[in-house]
Amino acid sequence: MKVVILAGGLGTRLRPLTFAIPKPLIPVGEKPILEIIISRLHSQSLNDIIITTGYKSELIRTYFGDGSKFGVNIDYSHEDKRLGTAGPLKSVKERFDIDEPLLVMNGDILTKLNFKKMIRFHEKNNGDLTVGIKEHKFKTRYGTIEVKGNEIKKIQEKPTLKFNISAGIYVVNSSILDIIPQDTYYDIPQLIEESIRRKKRVLGYFIKEYWFAVEYIDDLNKVIKKIK
Repeated sequence: MKVVILAGGLGTRLRPLTFAIPKPLIPVGEKPILEIIISRLHSQSLNDIIITTGYKSELIRTYFGDGSKFGVNIDYSHEDKRLGTAGPLKSVKERFDIDEPLLVMNGDILTKLNFKKMIRFHEKNNGDLTVGIKEHKFKTRYGTIEVKGNEIKKIQEKPTLKFNISAGIYVVNSSILDIIPQDTYYDIPQLIEESIRRKKRVLGYFIKEYWFAVEYIDDLNKVIKKIK
């Protein structure tokens, strides 16, 4: 199965670091984020990789080349204009004549996910689009109060709230990519919503393994030890 890594974003929340280098090349410990991702994929024999690039793409190409020094094969699909997270997948399908499912992931995800288990889940359950899901816990800074009319019914001191979030990892059938409009800014949440509207089989795969999205500068220190 081919893997598409979305690495064309501006990385605005990691500025000023991303003024100099694109987000996927920011080091976590001794290696760039994207190299860690590729190493994880290679360890699971997922070696056929397409990287979608945009911002400072020449630096990514220079660092990774054809992928041979990392034990993988890398092709590139460049965005001349911003196309969101799903828009580049349309170009990938047409350029590489994709007619089979793809594993798609954001270029800022550090995880110990067993990708092949997720792929098998997608195939076994006849999915059209499978979305990786991670439980996210958020501890509020304040006590919460439940009120009915003017009466307080319940107070809870700094509760921990739980949400299921999209983990930025997907298995996508090639037919789903036909939904994406041509040469248009289009995000994956839009693709998911439209797939549901069209009665496609959209599945959720719960990720139990370590998972972290590098969004802010403070995140870098949090993941250095955990990802090793």
